[in-house]
Amino acid sequence: MKKYDYLIAGAGLFGCVFAHEAKKAGKKCLVIDKRSHIGGNIYTENKDGINIHVYGAHIFHTSDERVWKYVNNFITFNNFVNSPVARYKDELYNLPFNMNTFSKMWGVVTPAEAKAKIAEQIAELGIDEPKNLEEQGLKLVGKDVFEKLIKGYTEKQWGKSCKDLPAFIIKRLPLRFVYDNNYFNDRYQGIAEGGYTKLAEKLLEGTEVLLETEYFDFIAKNPDIAEKVVYTGMIDEYYGYKFGELEYRSLRFETERLEEENHQGNAVVNYTEREVPYTRIIEHKHFERAQSPVTYITREYPATWHKGDEPYYPVNDEKNNALYAKYKALADKEKNVIFGGRLGQYKYYDMDKVIAAALDCVEKELGIKAN
Repeated sequence: MKKYDYLIAGAGLFGCVFAHEAKKAGKKCLVIDKRSHIGGNIYTENKDGINIHVYGAHIFHTSDERVWKYVNNFITFNNFVNSPVARYKDELYNLPFNMNTFSKMWGVVTPAEAKAKIAEQIAELGIDEPKNLEEQGLKLVGKDVFEKLIKGYTEKQWGKSCKDLPAFIIKRLPLRFVYDNNYFNDRYQGIAEGGYTKLAEKLLEGTEVLLETEYFDFIAKNPDIAEKVVYTGMIDEYYGYKFGELEYRSLRFETERLEEENHQGNAVVNYTEREVPYTRIIEHKHFERAQSPVTYITREYPATWHKGDEPYYPVNDEKNNALYAKYKALADKEKNVIFGGRLGQYKYYDMDKVIAAALDCVEKELGIKAN
């Protein structure tokens, strides 16, 4: 008889939720993770009374009542509303693109005036069939919004000129003709009080965890340790890249302690000029309104992923999705391996979506409905 029912590779949200529900169902699980901590990319650590989002800003938002009720079983969320600001040179604009943005940009007051200004700029360009992302963006929002708030930011994210990126990357750009800086449209929104690491800790209570443990090394030494594997790493790596490498985007974070009380007055400020190397600065204390004489900021740099780098999200274009379909065909034939999470399922999941995917997986695998 094998020692565990499930070996769960990855202590991110998918792995944590699956482990919690499997344990509740009487299954014995072992969770392993190559990092030195649990929680995956939602990991937070407290310094000077400030919970730092180590892998970038994580604002929980969902319209899925089942998921909202589920996470509130473990932790409490505050009433934080994501209202980022974009900085272009020395100009500041509210995001998402809304009447506050347009009023600052053009001095317009009414939605009709803003719509007329955008329509005028689009008409002046005369772009019928966009040949690249730059032309697509200009055709959707006009010159000012595109050049000040979209172009440089997008080029940094992708590491390429907008003229060299395909038009289909941006299908639409939401323009909101209301004075409302709430970035999300979801019914529920907030930040985990006390940090997201608490959520991972609660989910893994009573489950055995091994950190700084690489899956392939571990399974080579312990091939018969569990009846089944839940694998949340890169699916192409699992199969030895037999069809070729899937593409991912990576990120680099630079966190700094500043001897000041309030550095930028907002949790997230996007830097939209191409010449500024980072895409945004996060000031963590604003997520939970932390009272501290010091502050911590994180500069977020996008990076092209190379084998061995930390992958953060998949590049879900046609080429990569076609390649993933080949790996998924192999995965579907597995009887004792379950693939989950952003990397295992090659999907750009927000937190609520990965929890929903894990709960669906639990229901399918164990025949239980989590609540």
